[in-house]
Amino acid sequence: MTDYQDDSLPDGMISKSQRKRDMDALQDLGKELVELSKDTLKKMQLPEDLLTAILDYKRFTAHGALRRQLQYIGKLMRDIDAEPIRQYLLVIKGESSEHIAWQHLLERWRERLMSDDKMSAAFINDFPGTDPQQLRTLIRNARKEQAENKPPKSFRLLFQLIKQAIPEPGKPRQQADSAEDDAYGEDE
Repeated sequence: MTDYQDDSLPDGMISKSQRKRDMDALQDLGKELVELSKDTLKKMQLPEDLLTAILDYKRFTAHGALRRQLQYIGKLMRDIDAEPIRQYLLVIKGESSEHIAWQHLLERWRERLMSDDKMSAAFINDFPGTDPQQLRTLIRNARKEQAENKPPKSFRLLFQLIKQAIPEPGKPRQQADSAEDDAYGEDE
């Protein structure tokens, strides 16, 4: 007599339902990708055929064509490792733990710089690419703005300076961006 209760699959086999869930997850990831700007997509260094499919999606207007193109994007994504794309999207959205920790680090540095003059020397020591004169000027102006209850223009500029000095984890660096721009510029 056959035991119908045992519906387990042999090792290494994936059920049809699981494959369907995986394909739907890739299509959902594709939906997130088509919402990104063209420049952001180029920075992600996606395979050429996937990038072309995403850019084609942006050209289409008919509902059926958009649906089919999303299915095609999902099909293309089956052949690549989607995890780096997921991680990059989390960084872009600001939801990754690395991104949040990085933002907290930037805020701590700004608070330290605003509270103690000796911290500017420590910051310049840790991040030698920073312009010391610009840093000190921004700190001085930000303190003056706070004392006079003025809008925090220099306070924000100080944050931007710190942000440029401390690279964000998970995102391509400025050097990679410029090399990528050169690669795209050669085709013209």
